[in-house]
Amino acid sequence: MVRNATTQDAAQLVDLYNHYIRHTLITFEEEELTAAQFAERIQKISAHYPFLVYEEKGEILGFAYGNKWRERSAYRFALESSVYVRQGHFGKKIGNKLYEKLFEELKNQGCKQVIGVITLPNETSVRMHEKFGFEKVAHFKQVGLKFGQWCDVGFWQKTL
Repeated sequence: MVRNATTQDAAQLVDLYNHYIRHTLITFEEEELTAAQFAERIQKISAHYPFLVYEEKGEILGFAYGNKWRERSAYRFALESSVYVRQGHFGKKIGNKLYEKLFEELKNQGCKQVIGVITLPNETSVRMHEKFGFEKVAHFKQVGLKFGQWCDVGFWQKTL
């Protein structure tokens, strides 16, 4: 059910992700992506870090990945995590399964710290991250503007 993403997954993944771009504040991306753009993203990230999908009966219901938190080389052991679940499939522990596998793979790669970036308020994401042992370490006020609304962002951190 949880496996590595491939560029052939891009059409399903971009459909899942574009919902968040169009309808939510969860991502600060404002322009929808194409399948080709998402395939490039998969290729770029998975060349260095895990990019996982949760699949049931050929349908991708979620994805998660680790990526650089900051550019400077000293930050190479701290990665940012992202997880998204297809609309209509919440409550099935898909995000949990993805995060369990992601953190296992990140730890095996030598990752020391994982940073979760959450647009606030988002109690569902906060609960999930804290369930996995993340602790809130920062709160930035009104740092993003989307849909004409100023948004706060919190940083949660987990030691592997």
